[in-house]
Amino acid sequence: MFLLTFALVPSILLGIGWAATSRWALPMMGATAAWDSVYASGQRAIEAARTRPDARATRGELLEHEKRLDEGLTRSRQTSLLMRNADRAILLAVVFLTVFFGLLATNIAGHLSRALTRPLQELVEWTDMIARGEALPAGPPKKGAPEFQLLRHRMQRMAAELRLGRQRAVEAERSAALRESARQVAHELKNPLTPIRFAVARLKRHATPETAEAIEVLELETSRLDAMARSFAQFGRLPEGPRAPVDLGELVRYAARATTAPGVDIEVEVAADAPMIDGHFDALSRAVSNVVINAVDACEGQGQVLLRVGRVDFEGREAAEVIVSDTGKGIDPEKLPHVFEPYVTTKPGGTGLGLAIVRQTILAHEGQVDASSVPGSGTSIRMVLPATREADPSLRR
Repeated sequence: MFLLTFALVPSILLGIGWAATSRWALPMMGATAAWDSVYASGQRAIEAARTRPDARATRGELLEHEKRLDEGLTRSRQTSLLMRNADRAILLAVVFLTVFFGLLATNIAGHLSRALTRPLQELVEWTDMIARGEALPAGPPKKGAPEFQLLRHRMQRMAAELRLGRQRAVEAERSAALRESARQVAHELKNPLTPIRFAVARLKRHATPETAEAIEVLELETSRLDAMARSFAQFGRLPEGPRAPVDLGELVRYAARATTAPGVDIEVEVAADAPMIDGHFDALSRAVSNVVINAVDACEGQGQVLLRVGRVDFEGREAAEVIVSDTGKGIDPEKLPHVFEPYVTTKPGGTGLGLAIVRQTILAHEGQVDASSVPGSGTSIRMVLPATREADPSLRR
């Protein structure tokens, strides 16, 4: 409507101005009565000149003057006719221009309206999809101004961040519930375990050959329950206390020395530019040890485990990378996405909390952990931890 008005108003004003100008100028150009008077007086003057004795000498000039008078009279009458039809012609011209500019403005307005409404409608639909938590379409965008394309990119990035935030919130809530359950299970296991272990120790001191085997079974199962209780307790507790600089190279070397198995070679490679990180040494040591123990167990007494520490970029920050690779039997593709979930295990008698504790520890350090595996060729666990940030130089003294 605005564009239509913007086009029609100038056309109407132009038509009115044209009509007013014509009404003012044409009468000045016409002056039919004046031309008739001039023609009549000129004819009388010519007739008088012809009666003079020297009229023969001026006959050519008189004919030329008479011709000029005839042309002037003709033009005066033509102008008079034009003046009588000028109002109608001007009105038709104004109507034509108004219709022409109106149609032109309508087409331009329709084009601009489509160029605006289509992208806006698409963005409105996207907001509804974002509110419902649905993924935005990845197809080619609808036509529109470049600003809409920039807005689309921003909305897609915002939707991805919101989706990631929702996933992390759900995951955090689920992890909190699992940790609480693990703490309760650890508490319920530890309470009876202490008197049971004391009782087994007394029975073992007074054991007879007939009861020795049964007592040995009790002692073995009690130890297994104690290890399970410790695993539940570790999973139910996030790293606590202040952080301190941790040298992952030394931590990995210690884990390699502490985890030995006949027939399995453990090698360590630490890059010279591997950075220090701020973290909880005990929690990180347990996490790395769990991964190394799993790698050694996967080799089943024959194979190789390689531990590598290096530097990487992680989300725009300097980070340390720890990769533990083995040449074991690998993990089935359908099980691989779930190896870090609690209570998922491939080992007989396992609690399924080892890698869950690893993941929980790495996430508590704002890092990332993932796994890759080829059945029959081995598994690789990659842990990334943000490095220690230097203090602001302006704060140094």
